[in-house]
Amino acid sequence: MKRLLSVFLALLMLLALTACGGDTAGSGEAETPEEPASDTETAGDEASADAGTEETSGEPLEATEIQVFIAASLDNAFQELVELYRERQPNVTVTLNADSSGTLLTQIQEGYACDIFFSAATRQMDQLAEDGLMVEGTRTDLLGNEVVLITWQGSGTAVTGMDNLSEASSIALADGSVPVGQYTRTVLQNMGLLDSSLTAADITTQEVSDALGGVEINECGNVSQVLQAVAEGSNEVGTVYYSDAYSEMDRVEILEHIPTDLSGEIIYPVAQVVNPEADELESAAAADFLAFLQTDEAMEVFTAYQFLDHR
Repeated sequence: MKRLLSVFLALLMLLALTACGGDTAGSGEAETPEEPASDTETAGDEASADAGTEETSGEPLEATEIQVFIAASLDNAFQELVELYRERQPNVTVTLNADSSGTLLTQIQEGYACDIFFSAATRQMDQLAEDGLMVEGTRTDLLGNEVVLITWQGSGTAVTGMDNLSEASSIALADGSVPVGQYTRTVLQNMGLLDSSLTAADITTQEVSDALGGVEINECGNVSQVLQAVAEGSNEVGTVYYSDAYSEMDRVEILEHIPTDLSGEIIYPVAQVVNPEADELESAAAADFLAFLQTDEAMEVFTAYQFLDHR
């Protein structure tokens, strides 16, 4: 009897152990860590992270148009920059107005709708600020340049530089309201050929001609007109920016790179303009485009067109 009782108790203990083992296994399965995400899921997560990184420039703006006034010498670079910006903000239309900085300033003063002004000299930008037409805190002296004396390829000119400029049969020269015209007059002042007590912008084309012995001068409204007059052979020589000459090196030849101790430092400032006609969306787009112009991507375009980084 005792033997049968011992066997029965042993069987009960065995059954209890088996039940505990089953519970342990079930608990183990429940606590097993989840399997790593598949390659597809991981790649998707990384793509999402990358997409977030690319959106650092902000959400796409709604459809609007901004008016950007640029010095004529910037026109070629801006054709490329506008296309680059369209990739970032496809809903924003950038309308360019390229002319001499003096003409552009006058247009702004007269009430032309303008959101951004990019001048080829500080004088016009200083005046914009003085007139209360600049959005405070937006001005940046962004680019630099240099004045060069050019002739057309194969001209055979006897002129070798500014020292014997009077030997030219004719000269293309921007008027005094145009920055490159002002810089050229400053050069002649520093060379002792023009009265240094005068404001360069106020020196007339006739006074320049008289100082050079009566040489014929074709007065041009902006630097692009000077470049074309020389490139097509209408005038023997002319003064333009290096960035302009570089764009036409198949048609023009540089006779002299004029040092800045004669011309003065050449700085291109840019700023947002007070535009009473702009709504909130247009103003936001103007600020965004102005920020884009200061990016490394935009600066690569400027330097490719031979502008100097003045940031």
